Amino acid sequence: MYTREMTRELKVGSLRVGGSAPVTVQSMCNTKTWDVEATVRQIKELRAAGCEIVRVAVPDTRAALAIDKIKERTDVPLVADIHFDYKLALLCAERGIDKIRINPGNIGAEENVRAVAEACKARHIPIRIGVNAGSLEKRLLEKYGHPCPEAMVESAKGHVELLTRFGFEEICLSLKSSTVPLTVAAYRMAAEVFPYPLHLGVTETGTEWNGTIQSAVGIGTLLNEGIGSTIRVSLTADPVREVSAGIAILKAAGLRKGGVKFVSCPTCGRTEIDLIGLATRVEGMVRSLDRDITVAVMGCVVNGPGEAREADYGIAGGRDKGLLFKKGQVLGTYDYDQLCDRLMELIKNDEPF
Repeated sequence: MYTREMTRELKVGSLRVGGSAPVTVQSMCNTKTWDVEATVRQIKELRAAGCEIVRVAVPDTRAALAIDKIKERTDVPLVADIHFDYKLALLCAERGIDKIRINPGNIGAEENVRAVAEACKARHIPIRIGVNAGSLEKRLLEKYGHPCPEAMVESAKGHVELLTRFGFEEICLSLKSSTVPLTVAAYRMAAEVFPYPLHLGVTETGTEWNGTIQSAVGIGTLLNEGIGSTIRVSLTADPVREVSAGIAILKAAGLRKGGVKFVSCPTCGRTEIDLIGLATRVEGMVRSLDRDITVAVMGCVVNGPGEAREADYGIAGGRDKGLLFKKGQVLGTYDYDQLCDRLMELIKNDEPF
């Protein structure tokens, strides 16, 4: 199997993807790309949230002609999402796009593929081949009867062959489905075959709650198996929420450090404080802190003190009161309505470790 460290390393703008590079988080603008003001504004919002690669839709010439204007005003690597019209890819390449997402098999004759491959090769622009279970070639559906991992990998092979025929090797792949088991199986099979970086995602997952769960299961499973160099959490929501979810998945998989890690226990019959209210309030207050720390809010004296001692800062609840900890040391007991403020005061006034 080609784990992420064994895949070819690509450059997407100034960013390294694949090989030993860290796993990166992507999202996609939902603005009209020709609307430069709106698109630049959203790219900056995504960047501020931690997004490292942004994709924009390029369905027509008007969108393609906006690429250089967008690039002039942003610093995040930009990917053009293109279907059917190879000339749009050429226009984006001329205007400084950092990466192109395309399916070589749907842009017409081999001469069209050659033109795109040569334009991208001359400018060192990687191409992501995006295979989707919902848009497999008719011949593959006839061969296999329905979308399956074998059909998706065979589709990817055909697209890769088209590019490599013209000496193009700066390739990234994605094999997405709207179901987690099919997505995971397709990526596992692809990792056995392709030496290229894989962009992970479960597509069409729905709104934020359902989509985040499906993405966490699918993307998280693959990441923990050593598969995947970039990720996108696809949500029917503000794209900024995709970035937040993606970063959280990387942290949960142990692939992203920094920022506050928040820990709280489930409620049970032993809890004698409003743990849900306290945890919600603390989490909301520490989320924006730029500190590499662990904060724990625990509900009772059974596991609470021990778990809280493992955190940098913590609360362990008792009856209408709670213990405040720092690095395993008990600092005092406070009434419930003081706990949150005392904890935040401690964190903000404390020197970074």
